[in-house]
Amino acid sequence: MFDVYSANVSYHLADVPPVLALGVIGGILGSFYNFLLVKVLKVYNLVNEKGTFYKIFIACTISIFTSCLLFGLPWLVSCQSCPSDASEDCPTIGRSGNYKKFQCPPGHYNDLASLIFNTNDDAIRNLFSKNTDSEFQLSTMLIFFVTCFILSIFSYGIVAPAGLFVPVIVTGASYGRFIGMLIGSWGNLSHGLYAVLGAASFLGGSMRMTVSLCVIILELTNNLLLLPLIMVVLLVSKTVADAFNGNVYDLIMKVKGFPYLETHAEPYMRQLTVADVVSGPLQLCHGIENVGNIVHILKTTMHHGFPVIDESPDSESPVLYGLILRAHLIALLKKKAFLCTPVQLGADAFRHFSSDDFAKKGLGNVDKIEDIELTDEEMEMFLDLHPFTNASPYTVVDTMSLAKALILFREVGLRHLLVIPKISSRAPVVGILTRHDFMPEHILGLHPSLVRSRWKRLRFQFPLLLKIF
Repeated sequence: MFDVYSANVSYHLADVPPVLALGVIGGILGSFYNFLLVKVLKVYNLVNEKGTFYKIFIACTISIFTSCLLFGLPWLVSCQSCPSDASEDCPTIGRSGNYKKFQCPPGHYNDLASLIFNTNDDAIRNLFSKNTDSEFQLSTMLIFFVTCFILSIFSYGIVAPAGLFVPVIVTGASYGRFIGMLIGSWGNLSHGLYAVLGAASFLGGSMRMTVSLCVIILELTNNLLLLPLIMVVLLVSKTVADAFNGNVYDLIMKVKGFPYLETHAEPYMRQLTVADVVSGPLQLCHGIENVGNIVHILKTTMHHGFPVIDESPDSESPVLYGLILRAHLIALLKKKAFLCTPVQLGADAFRHFSSDDFAKKGLGNVDKIEDIELTDEEMEMFLDLHPFTNASPYTVVDTMSLAKALILFREVGLRHLLVIPKISSRAPVVGILTRHDFMPEHILGLHPSLVRSRWKRLRFQFPLLLKIF
């Protein structure tokens, strides 16, 4: 795809140390890239909260700054003589072609303009290409790497669409080619292959991709002989970067506040039970509830699910009937199918509703409790919640291991998990678990002692890892 195939490529033990250095530096640069990106995204989030004008202002500012920078940087490098064996016109005048003239005399081209005034795909192809060791200058590679590194950080997070994968490849390729130019004739690998390995190391350091990225890079090279080098540089860069922070996508999710659950439970979760993380106060609804109480609950809490209990005449204590969602309560209030007396209707309650009333609304079309106007008389009326309640919600006892509860919650894809007491003489429900309750920040905040034990375990494991390597 990028013309890096070479059937007679060979490498020796002398080429392994530079490849290891590529992995180490790529891991450090990748983790530093993630660190700076998180800082910039936090600033963007604060500015974007102020309104649309500020979002557009940031996008325009970054766009103008990028344009001025890219048009001004090629003036800093000197012109290069066109190669005598060039397979295309040199210099190129117009949009197509790699050898950009950019104010150079006839027979010369500007190598930095050849990278800047091309698409990202063409820039990658120029960096990865074989038999082009003399096409770029050392200063050009350094300037292009620093420029891509900075612009890719500041361009992500604005209202204009900007990705991460291709900019990281371009940045890593320029860094790898720069290292290859520094090594020069000491190694057996071409500058294009150093660019490939540099892109792999930077991707491994930033995104921590291993198997999939190894396959992608291997397909670009079309040479199985390079598989050991690619594997080594990926493993080294990922291992080094993991010592500093997480991968870029996990960090972005944390900055944006997305409560993402990992596929595995943390070891400290096995020391806790469900009751250790349930936070209150718990808001309950009765099977036949007063309209004013429902409105008060919806306005004073941000919960999206509420346990429904029944006062059974055959039992001394209330029993758990099920779970009702906030959206369904708002739909009931919006329809105003109220009762003057607290009586149970059963299936007759559905005659006022259709399936569309309880369908999941699209983003931006969600009804809010503040939009519903009720009179004082209506606030004193009642609603029968039984027909609209999920009578078989998922439940766990309060003594269940938190790790097992996490696996159940994630594998089934739940939004709410009711916690019932193991001793029946207590309240029918003691809490409700949501995604927030399984987040490490919440758990470690409730149990600070686990932070110290977790640090001790890491200190014990780190010397073992050093001995292994």
